[in-house]
Amino acid sequence: MNKLGIEQQAWKLWYELPAMKWEEALPIGNGRLGGMVFGGMGCERIQLNEDTLWAGFPRDTNNYEALRYLKRTRSSVDSGEYAEAERLINEKMLGVNTEPYQPLGNLWVEHAGLPANDNGSYRRELDLATGIASSEYGLGNGKVLREAYVSAVDDVMVVTYEASAGELELLVSVDSLLPHKVGAERDKLVLTGHCPTHVADNYKGDHPHPVLFEDGGGLSFELQLKVLLEDGAVSETSDGRLHITGARKVTLLLAAATDFVRYDKAPAGLQAASARCTDRMAVAETRGSSGLLSNHTKDHTRMFGRVELNLGMTAAADQPTDKRLIAYRNGGEDPQLEALYLQYGRYLLMASSRPGTQPANLQGIWNHQVQPPWNSNYTININTQMNYWPAEVCALSECHSPLFEMLRELEESGQRTAKIHYAARGWVAHHNTDLWRSTVPTGGDASWAFWPLGGAWLTRHLWEHYAYSLDLSFLEKTAYPLLKGSAMFLLDFLIEGPGGYLVTNPSTSPENKFVTQSGELSSVSLASTMDISMVRELFTHCIKACRLLEADSPFVVELEAALLKLPPLQIGRHGQLQEWFYDFEESEPGHRHISQLYDLHPGERMTEETPELLAAARISLERRLSHGGGHTGWSCAWLINQFARLRDGEEAHRFVRTLLSRSTHANLFNDGPPFQIDGNFGGTAGIAEMLLQSHKAAIALLPALPSAWPEGSVSGLRARGGFTVGITWDGGEWRHASITAAANGICMIAHSGEFEVRDEAGASIACEGGAFQVIAGESYLLSRLEE
Repeated sequence: MNKLGIEQQAWKLWYELPAMKWEEALPIGNGRLGGMVFGGMGCERIQLNEDTLWAGFPRDTNNYEALRYLKRTRSSVDSGEYAEAERLINEKMLGVNTEPYQPLGNLWVEHAGLPANDNGSYRRELDLATGIASSEYGLGNGKVLREAYVSAVDDVMVVTYEASAGELELLVSVDSLLPHKVGAERDKLVLTGHCPTHVADNYKGDHPHPVLFEDGGGLSFELQLKVLLEDGAVSETSDGRLHITGARKVTLLLAAATDFVRYDKAPAGLQAASARCTDRMAVAETRGSSGLLSNHTKDHTRMFGRVELNLGMTAAADQPTDKRLIAYRNGGEDPQLEALYLQYGRYLLMASSRPGTQPANLQGIWNHQVQPPWNSNYTININTQMNYWPAEVCALSECHSPLFEMLRELEESGQRTAKIHYAARGWVAHHNTDLWRSTVPTGGDASWAFWPLGGAWLTRHLWEHYAYSLDLSFLEKTAYPLLKGSAMFLLDFLIEGPGGYLVTNPSTSPENKFVTQSGELSSVSLASTMDISMVRELFTHCIKACRLLEADSPFVVELEAALLKLPPLQIGRHGQLQEWFYDFEESEPGHRHISQLYDLHPGERMTEETPELLAAARISLERRLSHGGGHTGWSCAWLINQFARLRDGEEAHRFVRTLLSRSTHANLFNDGPPFQIDGNFGGTAGIAEMLLQSHKAAIALLPALPSAWPEGSVSGLRARGGFTVGITWDGGEWRHASITAAANGICMIAHSGEFEVRDEAGASIACEGGAFQVIAGESYLLSRLEE
């Protein structure tokens, strides 16, 4: 039990059979190196990824003709010729597609002589609390325990086999879908390969030797595997495998690296990749099996154990995860499966985004295809941002740092795009980017490709990190320069429009289209609601930052003048929040994006203080849903967060159920379809949002608690203002809460009833209007008083 009375429990996914397909395998990772563990008995497969293994190479993708057509496009929009404006953008102002994230390869371990029938003793599991995927099966009179993990401390994958009786005979090999060579020497395998400089957009399938590569220019990579034995022997075979015999315990160490240097630097060559692997392997060998395990578990449990959640136990918790999920789809109640989903999302973020790695991409870090869906890239018109919604509230703030590093690089790349495409100051990024930090519009259609607000949305994460941490040094050195650069671009991109308002032109609402007065479909107009919401938010964040840092007063004046001229949010003919400046009819009323509701979530402008906007937001959601909206996994996850902000716990929980029932694979990966990890992260953030909100300068305890969770407890969630929060509740109402402060100040609790506050010594603390003084490092216990 912890101090809130929360029962510690095992956070595990487990199964009675090996994975039959990739979406049933179990993910492990350290942010840089990833594996999908299938758990086969006679033959184990671990599919491998490395976070810098992308097609492509550094190049200038800017469209030097785009600026010539900006004025003509704006003129077409001004005259209501929206289809013509879209044609100009599609033909003259777009760029090239991003490059795809690539699969590294596979580790294969054949257990020679293993009986086909395991006599029902098989079990595989993923322990979220330790970050270890394991399987256990019979061997003679005993069992074999196989464990796999990826150490963030030592930067290697470790796979161990241990037999309780009898001896192990294993055949170990590695391969890749990319062009490669494998060499074997005594107790070591080395795989070297070359990445494509471009993958054809129409490539389909996983043919082992796809004809899609250009020579030269792409990344090189190397994978090294080393066998450590406590007994037994290992030798190389004539077909390039390692043969292990007579062993009781086997440890396989795997290191992998590319020759990637930086987004704007040429690859360093295969020798660089080899040296990186060799250095990591040398350190790992000195640690040994026990030292590696100790380092890994200490690091992993330190992070994972920050949050505990109990939503109520059910008998289903004793069932295998896949059977448990089937029962849930059939209407069974399983609140602890919903709690497991939150913890799984936290685990996935830890495994795919650590300091010093690349950010979590569209599939986190796990991809088995040469041409993955949507290139498995960074889609920054919702999906990448959703990946990081849980980072702060779920106590994984350090997992946010790879996104901030990518933002630094996007600023560099985006400065050229801002100048070349728009003759603007600052920096810009559109709807997609990749390892090479492309900031141009992609190819395709304006409805998705032309959206120069992607970078602005990403800057919200900088402000969120400050709001949760109160780290002024981060605000000054990292956040504010990026915020200012994005705001400078938007100041230059805004032009005067109808009614003297400052508007974005041309403008799209991500991926959606409207019906023009002439009956044509178009995505291009002016001042989409999302554009203006994000401009207003970014300018406001910049002003707040300037005042906190006591800097840049002239810039504040410029921003404040622009804010006064932005158009207001508008309510349309159906009572909905308008998606565009004009009250267009949507061509697809059930569209998966709900971009016009940005100010409800993740933004903060729509609250109980703006009831008319909340009502319009609800109507917008109802219209989307009545026409089939929320049909993709990530859009369903966004709905959880939206209804949580509306304080509607029943609807929020309905979409928790929908996400798990309709859009979740057996391994709990989000099924878009296909697999996209954003749904996992968005669902995790949504469950947290139901339990705790802090976006309006006050902490709201259980703001959207559904009747399905009448009793429960949570600890370790974080609130803006530098607070860590724990809550226990029953009868659908909170009874006790703990608030731990990271800084001196005032804590405000958004609760209309009475409660008392006591410090760590049990002394009563004065509380007026829901506010009380706090001291850094100290905790306070809140108790609800009967009303």
